[in-house]
Amino acid sequence: MEQQNILLLEGERVGEASLVGPLRKAGYQVTLIHTSGAALDYLQQEGPLPHLVVFDAASMRTSGVRSCRQMRRLLADHPIILTYPAGAEPNTHAQATLYLARPFTARKLLNRIRTLLPPDELKEEIVRAGDLALFLNRRSVVLNGKDEVHLTPRLVRLLEEFVRHPNQLVTREQIMHNVWQTTYLGDTRTLDVHIRWIREAIEPEPGRPVRLITVRGRGYIFYPQPHRNQVDQSG
Repeated sequence: MEQQNILLLEGERVGEASLVGPLRKAGYQVTLIHTSGAALDYLQQEGPLPHLVVFDAASMRTSGVRSCRQMRRLLADHPIILTYPAGAEPNTHAQATLYLARPFTARKLLNRIRTLLPPDELKEEIVRAGDLALFLNRRSVVLNGKDEVHLTPRLVRLLEEFVRHPNQLVTREQIMHNVWQTTYLGDTRTLDVHIRWIREAIEPEPGRPVRLITVRGRGYIFYPQPHRNQVDQSG
């Protein structure tokens, strides 16, 4: 069985035991990070997402609301446990899955984690279209069962938008709304760059696309199988 990976974000501890020990003793693989910025950088790297995040904001003398909301955008539905100081009220605007007041025992934390991570959470969610398989948890794509290409979180969401709508026009408006959560279309150069990166991952010749075809002025059509007779209108 795959070992469950937990991202632990906690402050530098002086005279107080870290949560790393109890988590690892319980059988979890733990990645320890001490700053919110480093945690966000970690989550945006290529590779699989952690199964769960423990954000011990109370140990960092911060509410963690802003950072937790940023992590939520990157983690989709993956659980986040956010701690808060004793006597305070949890700020639900943080969009955490579960709020845990300090102080708490390691046993209490582990019980909450086991509730959020039942064994079937280890199952990989795969979206398939033709010979393409998109692994959402591992954040990677495989073509023809060959080499696996790892993607950033944004590229995963963008490619998922196409793979879930094969042979259909996906408009630029739809992409900006569903992937970037905005209706602003004044400058879509960022989208253009991400389309190029997607093509580098799934096209045999990115400069002559046969899977992800531009429909000029409208959007894109993703073909599960290469369409040599399709003409890309991006030029």
